[in-house]
Amino acid sequence: MRLIVGLVLQLVGITLICLTLTAGWVMVDAHRAIETEAATSAERVAHQLENLYWQAILWRGSMRRDNILPVPDWESLSTLKLVSPGVCVSYAPGDDEPQTLCSQLEGVGSAAPAWFASAYERVFGAHAPIIRPLTVRQPETGAILVRADAGAAIRQAWRQISIIVGVAASMAVCICLLAAVAIVHALAPTQAIVCGLRQLEQGNYASRLNAITKSEFGLIARAVNDLAERLARTTAERAALTKRLFEVQEEERRALARDLHDEFGQCLTATLAFAGSIETAAAKSDPGVAEDARSIGRVAKRMMTTLRDALARLRSQDLDELGLEACLVQLAASWNAKAGRKAVIHLRLTGDLADLPQTISTSLYRIAQECLTNAMRHGDSKNVYLRVERAAAADGLVALTVEDDGGGDASRLAAASGHGILGIRERIAAFGGSLSISDATKGVRVVARIPLIAVAPAPMKGLALA
Repeated sequence: MRLIVGLVLQLVGITLICLTLTAGWVMVDAHRAIETEAATSAERVAHQLENLYWQAILWRGSMRRDNILPVPDWESLSTLKLVSPGVCVSYAPGDDEPQTLCSQLEGVGSAAPAWFASAYERVFGAHAPIIRPLTVRQPETGAILVRADAGAAIRQAWRQISIIVGVAASMAVCICLLAAVAIVHALAPTQAIVCGLRQLEQGNYASRLNAITKSEFGLIARAVNDLAERLARTTAERAALTKRLFEVQEEERRALARDLHDEFGQCLTATLAFAGSIETAAAKSDPGVAEDARSIGRVAKRMMTTLRDALARLRSQDLDELGLEACLVQLAASWNAKAGRKAVIHLRLTGDLADLPQTISTSLYRIAQECLTNAMRHGDSKNVYLRVERAAAADGLVALTVEDDGGGDASRLAAASGHGILGIRERIAAFGGSLSISDATKGVRVVARIPLIAVAPAPMKGLALA
């Protein structure tokens, strides 16, 4: 829309410049026309008076200067007809007082506005008078002085400008309107193209632009559709690879948890048993050795606690056995049961979560783990609310919300480059979901939404900040 408005404004500006140049040209042409009319009037009147002069000589048969041409004879209607409107002619036969004959101003046009008269006089000034001898052979017959009346010149210039500029302005307005309609019609497909690109930006790769007849915009539309198709195909491949990556990651976690449990767990259990035996045997004979055995036992117990926590984070086979609901309850209970905890986790489950696909259940569990870890370790929260809701419709979505009252900064968390947030976004993007990080009443709210219908997955979108 701004492009169309800009083009129309440019067209209006060009039209105004052309009108200004036209007005200037008309004023110059009017000024020259007045000078031409004055010169022509001088020629006509001089020719008329010259004829009268020779008639007087022939009729009177006298060469006396005072009888050559009586003054009343030239100030006649026939002479006035030879003078252009707005032109004054002065003539003095011999040594007589000059007499002036002016054409009527009413025939030139209506009076011009004061601003136009002032501008005209400032630009062109007064017209120079034209002096023409009556006859070269008899200089004593005198000369004709022709002067264009300033008011008549301004009136004539105003009349021509009013007519020409009025017609030009009407044509310019019509041209501008028609050109604006043509521009709007020609650029109409740009709105559809912009909407299509916005859809691509939002991750809707299924939308396509309708066929556009105009060749250039048609090429752009086809290019946008090809880009959407390629992005959809690439995103689908990327989502499939991401899902496979998480599956491999879960398998590796299971294998690592199994190895840790089988190897380190047994070794730590044996270490505790040996430490207990040594402490019992050396309790009376060597108290120092007994104390060292007790220290080894305490260290082994701490290692066992750390190992159990690591196994709880790594193992996901409980999801297959217990389901998502039980695992989330167990997760919240484990955090609440920890010694030295800073916050209480409140869990609320809504809807049927039992028949969720295994991959979605695993991803929701991992997202809950990461969000709770961030809230408990990096915030100053007193309460953390974990909600998992499934829409009633079978083809709805499942939403996981984690909200705390630790007073964190949502924009800072959204811009974080750590692996935790990146992993959450990757998991959600693999299912075509969305992630929103916003400010809550007293802290930060993280909402992950995953659709349950089979749709083409969307790309990893930017975080929506409230």
